Amino acid sequence: MKRLLVLTTIVFALVFTSTASAQKFSGLDKSPMDMASYPSDYKISEKVVRIAYGRPQLKGRSMSELAPVGQVWRTGANEAPEITFYKDVKFGGTDIKAGTYALLTIPGEKEWTIILHNQLNQWGAYFYKEASDVARVTAAANADGNSLEEFSIAFKEVDGGAHMVMGWDTTRVAVPIMW
Repeated sequence: MKRLLVLTTIVFALVFTSTASAQKFSGLDKSPMDMASYPSDYKISEKVVRIAYGRPQLKGRSMSELAPVGQVWRTGANEAPEITFYKDVKFGGTDIKAGTYALLTIPGEKEWTIILHNQLNQWGAYFYKEASDVARVTAAANADGNSLEEFSIAFKEVDGGAHMVMGWDTTRVAVPIMW
């Protein structure tokens, strides 16, 4: 009986060891995921907002090729970003309940439309339906002297809240978030 138990244990271990070592893993994503939050200090556990998004790179292409003016854009790469508000906020002046939303945008020459959408887990903006919008706000598109190769999102503290700043190439768009 003891021998059977040892033999069973060895067979069991070999089956799970070979299965684990046979696993194939993909290489690095060409547009890696990133996350930004406010406050960004990891010592502060009470976040107000956090966003997970893909970071496409220009790689010799123009921003207008990747985020066409006047068209709904996923605001990054791969899946549409998901933004979570941990408390009720004013997003670009619009009241938003705490929760998680997809973030889409419509780039423009002088201003962008920023869309909070209730359809999560969507690849890009291919299945976007305006009827699922929770809010639409506009924000000025400004030029910066420094070019960003990778699409980036950061939060900048302001009185009474923060600005969510999106930047790519020389374009910068800031959306106020107040609480």
